[in-house]
Amino acid sequence: MPLARVHVQQMIQDSQDYGSNDEHMVSRIFFDLDVDGTIHKGLFVNVKQTIGSSFETGSIEVSKPVGYRGLWDHELFSNFAQQYYRSLVGAGGSGMRISGGINIRMQNNVFVQPATFEFQVKAAGGPW
Repeated sequence: MPLARVHVQQMIQDSQDYGSNDEHMVSRIFFDLDVDGTIHKGLFVNVKQTIGSSFETGSIEVSKPVGYRGLWDHELFSNFAQQYYRSLVGAGGSGMRISGGINIRMQNNVFVQPATFEFQVKAAGGPW
């Protein structure tokens, strides 16, 4: 199976430009992707979380990558994206530590926190 390497550059947290509203926070993770030596630059995914839910345990929805339609394992990538998001915001976040408050909302925060993740992509059955 082909190997994918995700090279994250940054995340913008809770932006109205990306679809945030009174019900959901939408953040965006920006990255490049190397699949077996073929590099796809300037990709991103949207990360959607319900307003008021726990940063540590709340449900997070990760979109398909925008700008890429090749071989992929969305479940593995989604787990990585959620871990990356939670590493930056919440009680244990290195970018914005939020603990004990309710209805705290800070918008349009830019986190420049490089990260790399590798996983095997699915070769059979099409790109998704």
